Amino acid sequence: QVQLVESGGGLVEAGGSLRLSCEASGNIFRINRMGWYRQAPGQERELVAMIDTGDSQRDERPTYADSVKGRFDISRDRAKNTVDLQMNDLKPEDAATYYCNADIFVRGLGFSYDFWGQGTQVTVSA
Repeated sequence: QVQLVESGGGLVEAGGSLRLSCEASGNIFRINRMGWYRQAPGQERELVAMIDTGDSQRDERPTYADSVKGRFDISRDRAKNTVDLQMNDLKPEDAATYYCNADIFVRGLGFSYDFWGQGTQVTVSA
């Protein structure tokens, strides 16, 4: 009923940039929260950045992991149901599989549910 599709991963040298995009589609009534997690091999999945959507764009509240503050920027397009993650000054420790995540109120179900994308790989060479 709802699908999250990511794009934009790849291989980049340390200090480089990548932009990840995620589009939510399907039976969406409202997106409450949308953002990105990452998981490196042998590590727990961790929050990278998230936007609480609020009632309007001016109410949006981004949250960042301390390790990416000042380097990553999360942005949303409310009309397109997309969230982007601009990643600058990438470090080898940023290498991971990045997952789009969204808390979505599904039309017709009457409740919100946590959805995940399939993941996109980010590799950073030293």
